[in-house]
Amino acid sequence: MTGDAALAAFLIHLSQERRASPRTVEAYAHSARSYLAFLQDHRGEGVTLACLTTVTPGELRAWLARRRMGDHPLSNRSLSQALSAVRSFHRFLDLRLDSPCPALTLVKGPKVRPDPPRPVSEDQARGLIAQAGIDAGRDDWETLRDTAVLTLLWGCGLRISEALSLRMKDVPLGESLRITGKGGRTRLSPVLPAVREAIDKYFAALPFTLSPDDALFRATRGGPLPPRRVQALMQSLRGRMGLSEKATPHALRHSFATHLLGAGADLRSIQELLGHASLSTTQRYTAVDAERLLSAYAAAHPRA
Repeated sequence: MTGDAALAAFLIHLSQERRASPRTVEAYAHSARSYLAFLQDHRGEGVTLACLTTVTPGELRAWLARRRMGDHPLSNRSLSQALSAVRSFHRFLDLRLDSPCPALTLVKGPKVRPDPPRPVSEDQARGLIAQAGIDAGRDDWETLRDTAVLTLLWGCGLRISEALSLRMKDVPLGESLRITGKGGRTRLSPVLPAVREAIDKYFAALPFTLSPDDALFRATRGGPLPPRRVQALMQSLRGRMGLSEKATPHALRHSFATHLLGAGADLRSIQELLGHASLSTTQRYTAVDAERLLSAYAAAHPRA
């Protein structure tokens, strides 16, 4: 079997068995193809399944060095993700094709210091949603749409892709919303009255006739609303309000978590609401909340 054939089988495994998102499959494919191309260039011959079992730690490190120093050098985080993709590829070869590669255990990726989440404050979140409803240059249904999207992101802690996956048949929203997130994981998200009200107002003003399975949020000409439009909206709003470039749509999801944590919610509950596979991912928000408490202490304590 050739290396390309083994990679094709791995990508089918990712998409059909592990139910990885298309973007994840694309990222893994890009890293694995770069790895196979490097091996072919380095060894001067076509890469076969047998070749992949004899990869040395030096070759893996040389591939990482090339990715770091190439025309488009990668950061430590991107290098770590690329190495993770290759490890997953070799794990598949070991378990499914009986072709282990011992060298993988001898190579460590670069150290990556996780960036803390960058939420917006409660007042800033309210201001962003209020500003989304103020735009004299657009139709009322578009401003109602923008208000509904941002309210949904903050009120339910959704990713952009999750918010834009809502269908016409999902309205009117109930007390909770079933969301399918990363890795095909399904969770229930409580729906606040303010979220239902914003969605209902947009739905009532929507000027298009659509089928139950069509996307709920529509662009100006009637097509599905693309994620880039929501990102551009936040870029415009943060410019009006003088906020930093960290005020992105995903920052509203971060705010959902930190505001719950600040109000006393436990990490396990927040993990379930966000759809995180690991509690360690959710624990990042404790550092953010601790920073907020220390800032308040420094500003208020007479001895600070």
